[in-house]
This record gives sequence, C-alpha cells and structure tokens, in this order.
Amino acid sequence: MMSAILYYCVVYPLSLLPLWILYRLSDLLFLLFISIIPYRKKVVQGNIEKSFPDLSPKDQAVLVRGFYRHFSDLLIESIKNLSISNEELLRRMKVINPEVLKNLEKKGKSVLLVSGHFNNWEWFITSQALLVPFESYGIGMPLSNGFWDKKLTERRQRFGLKVVNAKNYKEMFLQEKPVSVLVLSDQAPADARKSYWMDFLHQQSPVLFGVEQMANEFDLTVVYFTMKKIKRGQYSLEFKVLTEEPKSLPYGELTEKHVHLLEESIIEQPCNWLWSHKRWKRELPTDLDALKAAQKSKFEDKYR
Repeated sequence: MMSAILYYCVVYPLSLLPLWILYRLSDLLFLLFISIIPYRKKVVQGNIEKSFPDLSPKDQAVLVRGFYRHFSDLLIESIKNLSISNEELLRRMKVINPEVLKNLEKKGKSVLLVSGHFNNWEWFITSQALLVPFESYGIGMPLSNGFWDKKLTERRQRFGLKVVNAKNYKEMFLQEKPVSVLVLSDQAPADARKSYWMDFLHQQSPVLFGVEQMANEFDLTVVYFTMKKIKRGQYSLEFKVLTEEPKSLPYGELTEKHVHLLEESIIEQPCNWLWSHKRWKRELPTDLDALKAAQKSKFEDKYR
C-alpha cells in the first residue's frame, strides 16, 4: 500500500516534470550526499581507493565527489525514465554506428548486447527496442518488492522491450527469428567458486561467466556497447562486435574481452560507474589455480 502511494503520489508525478527542473532537485541531492547523508560513502571511497591506487588522496576525493554528482543525476534520470517519451529518449541517446547491428540483423543471428552498470543503463534498457533492429529482450531478476517490480517492468517494456526472468532466459534463444538480449554483467557474483576470476581495476575480481556460457551454448554473436556521457542528459552509444563465432575462442577469452572493455570505459569516465555497490565482497579462493583448472576442464568438456 505504501509503495503504491509513494509511486502514484510522489515518484510518477515527479517524472512528469521537465528534466531542466528535475536537475535542480539533483543539485539538492548532490549537496545532501556529500554533506548530510553520505550514502555508502565508505564503500564508494574504498572501491575508488583500491581501483585507482596510483592517484593521490586528493584526486581520489575528486572522483568520490564526481561519483555523487553523477549518481544524483542518475537517480533523477531514472525517475524521468518512468514517463519519458520515445521522442525524447531518441534525442538523448545517439547511436554512433547503427550499421553494426543492422549488418548482423541481415545475417539472421541473435545477439548478446553486453555492458555494465555504467552511465545511464536504465535509459538504454527502456530504449533498446527503439535503437536496435532486433526483437529486444532484457534479462533480469525480480525485485523483492512485488509492486515496484511490476511497475518498473511495465515502464521498461512500454516501447517494445520484453523483460525475461534470469531463470527462464533460454526460451528467448529457441525462437526462429533473431533477437537481441541485453546483459549487464558487472554484478557481484553470488558464489566465489562459480565465478571467473581475473584482474580488473588493479584487483583480483570475481566476474559473472554467463555471457561466455550463453554465447557458447546458443552460438550467439556477442556485441559490447560503450555508453559515454556527452553532457547532462545526453549519451552516445557505440557497438563493437566481440565475436560471431564464440566456439572459436579459447576458454575465458570472451569474458576477458568484455570485462576489459568495461574497464577501459571506467578509466575514461571514472565517476560514472556504480561505485556504491560492494563488488569485491567475495573472498579470493585459497585454491584458485586448482579451481580455475577445474572450471576450464568442465567448460571444454561441454562446449569443445
């Protein structure tokens, strides 16, 4: 009941305001985050310090401040996402090289679109069906709050995207027509021993292996998309084909490719990643070499 009241009486009406007004609210949120309500500040500081160890404390503090500036805008833009029109989304989300996906669509192969929680991924989720020449899907886990899960899914799907539960994703790839499936692959894995471990932002990091596994299981083309923030409320998208033949790549290469591309994006615009999440909360396995060998053997037995 309270969720419905909050949505219909506060959040959705706010989303109807123009962005230039909403950004004034973002300015206020920014001041609150850096002075009065330091949202997950220790997590943000710790992540940035470990990821940029060569920076001075002063420069690290600049990144922390820049993160809260971007995060405030992101919250406001996510509220706006509830009611933003398709015309405004297309004005604010520009694809640099649309021919990449058009050429793949002509070949009739399904595509995995891969990236991370970087810049405004919510706007891309909502506009995916407007920007790519495929039937569009997104893989996600339901929110614990049923009301918000239903409402956010409805809003994300209103321009043609179909949201599929991560537990039932395989049905998407069994269709005859080609599809594009969005995967944001930078969440902290639930199980350290089922993760792919690699160096990422100067740290041994567990990363999700789902992209490589899905690509091999269903013979999918994998495309990484880079999102750059041009200015407040304006983003560009650039697509890069990582492979059209995933089974031709050695074990781990596809995962290394897309994770390092995310790393390059973060280094270029370091304030615009979601530093407030505990991405390095899993402990490094003491038998890492043996674990990696076992994971590789299992993968190659199944897909090679």
